[in-house]
Amino acid sequence: MILEVKDVHAYYKDSHVLFGMDFGVDEGESVCLIGRNGAGKTTTMKAIMGMMNPVHKCTTKGSILFDGKEICGKPTYAISKAGMGYVPQGRHIFSMLTVRENLEIAERKGVGGEMTWTMERIFELFPRLKERLNFKGPSLSGGEQQMLAVARGLVQNPRILLLDEITEGLAPIIVDELAEIIAELRRQGVTVLVAEQNMKFALKVSDRCCILEKGKIVYSDKTSDIPQEIFTKYLGV
Repeated sequence: MILEVKDVHAYYKDSHVLFGMDFGVDEGESVCLIGRNGAGKTTTMKAIMGMMNPVHKCTTKGSILFDGKEICGKPTYAISKAGMGYVPQGRHIFSMLTVRENLEIAERKGVGGEMTWTMERIFELFPRLKERLNFKGPSLSGGEQQMLAVARGLVQNPRILLLDEITEGLAPIIVDELAEIIAELRRQGVTVLVAEQNMKFALKVSDRCCILEKGKIVYSDKTSDIPQEIFTKYLGV
């Protein structure tokens, strides 16, 4: 198992927001954390990435093992350097840089020195970005910005890619495009952890779903085995 989250609690100052999160991700697997807005999905991602720390007036307690090594309490840059890629909610691309520059600034070899995700492979997966290489962030559509954010995560050649609410605010046709892109990543053996509230998208891109409610996992199973009444009960769909 490449990622293990064990009894993780998180706090924003004195506010307790994660209550004993427990789940894991196997290498080559796609796992989705799904829940309503405010269920704790983004906080879980931030806790894994070391962003729920005293610098941000937050606290994380528990155990987070990445490739068997404890990363809870480590700084974000060290977690990223260890091989974890992160596509944050809200995209956060560099608006003053071109598509090419956004990718070049993030590009690096993987932990073992591998360069699986070269620029050439990125443009095979995202041909639209190749057409807009010299466009700056604000001139891209919302969907193109999200594609750039995912591509920027991939050029870091991570061992696992965390995707936080990447469908937020996008038109259905773009959401479908992203689902196809994630499906292709899965076919190529990329390990993915997705935080999402779009159930249709979650069902398309995941091997397993962990349903969150009020900061804890209330149901977990293979995506194909989860009955519709469970989604209705916890997600209202």
